[in-house]
Order: sequence, then structure tokens, then C-alpha cells
Amino acid sequence: MDNFKDKTVVITGGATGIGFGLAKRFGRDGAKIVIGEPRQNRLDEAVAALKEIGIEASAMAMDVTDEASVTALADFADATYGGTDVLINNAGIPSNRQPIVDVPMADVRKLFDVNFFGVWHGAAIFGKRMIDRGTPAAIYNLASENAFFNAVQNSASYIASKHAVRGLTEAMRDEFPDFVQVGMIVPGFVASEMTKGSEQWAMDADTFADKVVEQIRAGEFYIVTHAYNIERIKPIHDKIEDAYARNAPRYEGDDEYDVPTLIARLTAGRDGT
Repeated sequence: MDNFKDKTVVITGGATGIGFGLAKRFGRDGAKIVIGEPRQNRLDEAVAALKEIGIEASAMAMDVTDEASVTALADFADATYGGTDVLINNAGIPSNRQPIVDVPMADVRKLFDVNFFGVWHGAAIFGKRMIDRGTPAAIYNLASENAFFNAVQNSASYIASKHAVRGLTEAMRDEFPDFVQVGMIVPGFVASEMTKGSEQWAMDADTFADKVVEQIRAGEFYIVTHAYNIERIKPIHDKIEDAYARNAPRYEGDDEYDVPTLIARLTAGRDGT
């Protein structure tokens, strides 16, 4: 999707931080913005700020952990602007930094409800409408550099939730029709409510948003912004390759146990081809 003029962009958690930066950036390209999050006062502030700079914007108080609330946001976008062209599943919360053995399970489940199931709700509910409508659309999910490597110690629930978002987004790429562009946004350290108190060392949210929107416009799947991340990612891939080279080296006919190959063969057999 290379043109956002007059498109409707829905952003969960869009009243502050990364979400608000994206709202401004899409809005400057002529998009109509819908933001959703639980705090009405932050929504009111965000919409007023967007309108002040000439961006058409609306908002609805909602909760990504509640399927009915996400459905209501989709209904709101339909009623206000005639449907959603781009969904940014941005809403997320940080974890309390504790060792795995000490984290209360209630905290883990609360974090997954927002960071993973909130993304799932958006992808499933908005995605079905986009598929049914049959016109070009896009869904981008907010993951993290923590979807590739452990950037923050004693944050296992957050790291696991972002790995789950990565897995979901990879599956969406395979399942969704080509006219629904799917991708994963991979923030590093960006100024937001999550990084409050450390903003002087974080990438500015507007700078981040500029980088993100240009990559979405280009149809990228992995939306990346923090150059040094590759220095953390590459050694992980090198270790995986080394493990396979030493312990499961390639051989002639080694696709005999490859699951996608087996499924294709079984499917072809059932179809009689």
C-alpha cells in the first residue's frame, strides 16, 4: 500500500508514544486516523493535538483484551469512515523486571492479554472484515527487538509475548490473501510511556514513525529501525546454522521429514494430482 491519502488508519494504543507518532505521520500523508485505548482523557488530548495540525481524527475508548471492545472499534471505524484500510496493532504494556521463578502468573497472563491476545483480536476481527471487503488493506503488528533477542534481562514474559507476536505475524503472512499486506514492526529503544525517564537515550517517536511509514509504503514485512540490532541477531542465526551443520547436516533426499513438503504431498494425494 503506497498511498495513504483518504485511507482510514486505525491504531490501538494510539494516544501516546509510538502509536501517536504513527498517527501524526499517517495523518500528514492524508490518512483519516482512528485511535483506541482505555483512557478517555488521553484520547481527547491526542485527537485535539491531531486536529490542531490539520489531521482528521476520531477516537474511541476501548480495551484490546476484550473481543467485544475490539469489535466495537471496528464498528466505529466502519460507521465513521466507511471501513479500515490499515490497522496498526500497537497497544502494549511492559513487564515488571523479575526472574521467571518469581513472577506472579497473574502478571504474566495480564501482559499476554494485552501484548499478544490484544494483537490476535485485532488481526482476527479487522482481518476478517478486510478479507470480506476484498480491497487492498494492511495489518501491521508491533513486536519488538525482543522478538529476535533478549534485550532486557529479567523480562521473560515481555520477551515471550513479543516472540508470540512474531509467530502470529509470520502465520498471518501465509494465511492472508495477497491484497491484505501483513507485516511486523520491530521497535528498539523508542521514547514512549514505556521508556519514561530514559527518553534522552531513546529514538524520538516521530523519527521512528517516519522510518516505519516509509517501509510500510514500500511493502516491507520486517519494519526495522535500530541498526545495531543486527549485531545481536546475527550471532543467534550463526549458532542455529552451526548446530544444524554439526548435528543435522544436509543429505540427498533430506526433505523426507520436512513438514511443508509432506503436507504438499499428502494434499496432492487427496486431490488425486
